[in-house]
Amino acid sequence: MPDRRNIYFYHAPDKEMMEKAEPLYKLAEKYDFNIVKDFRTANIIVSVGGDGTFLQTVRKTGFRDDCLYAGISTTGSLNMYCDFHLEDTEKMIEAIANFQIEVRRYPTIEVAVDDETSFICLNEFSVRSGIIKAFVMDIFIDDLHFETFRGDGMIVATPTGSTAYNKSVNGAVVDPLLPCMQVSELASVNNNHYRTLGSSFILSGDRKLTLKVVQDGNDYPIMGMDNEALSIQHVEKFDVKLSNKVIKTVKLKDNSFWEKVKRTFL
Repeated sequence: MPDRRNIYFYHAPDKEMMEKAEPLYKLAEKYDFNIVKDFRTANIIVSVGGDGTFLQTVRKTGFRDDCLYAGISTTGSLNMYCDFHLEDTEKMIEAIANFQIEVRRYPTIEVAVDDETSFICLNEFSVRSGIIKAFVMDIFIDDLHFETFRGDGMIVATPTGSTAYNKSVNGAVVDPLLPCMQVSELASVNNNHYRTLGSSFILSGDRKLTLKVVQDGNDYPIMGMDNEALSIQHVEKFDVKLSNKVIKTVKLKDNSFWEKVKRTFL
């Protein structure tokens, strides 16, 4: 990584976090990194916080695929996106200096709302009813009408996002080396009149998923973009596909995705 010397730190601007992050700035200067104030000029972007902070870091810096992201945990434990402890930053700098860092590539998904607004998600896109009423959507895979969903909503997760909201509704954990997206139901209605698949399913990166909202007065859904919420009135459809943006993160050797899963859940 000798050609990557411009580093940008993203963290909460409060006094407590500024004090925690101060040693990082000094350490970066000690090892001749250029600390930049504009993330657009950086080629290394460091998140200081937890997994939620990492998701915010990627979103606020525009899901850049031409730089490396790194996560430093301030929670006392390593997370799915944080490979380094705040108290052990010497280990990170030493690894970078000695080229012990590997690059991990995480797929993202792109969501278009009514062919107008679009955004990218690193973890998942979720859509839920904004009122106390079953949410009805026609589900299309490419141009095939697959099912009509009735329930609270749906989650479309990336492989890395498969360990988050998706896992909490019994979705599968997916290896991020597989460029795909997973669709999971939220409290679907299944009886003699209404029927859905009733389980999560995984689509290849070449597929397009379309969720068409049945216009029955429930057209003001709550949308989740990773850990941010968005509401748009009179929504008719969502088109979801694998994005061409891949988030590159730094990791230490012997700290693979599955080692993270084992450390976090087992």
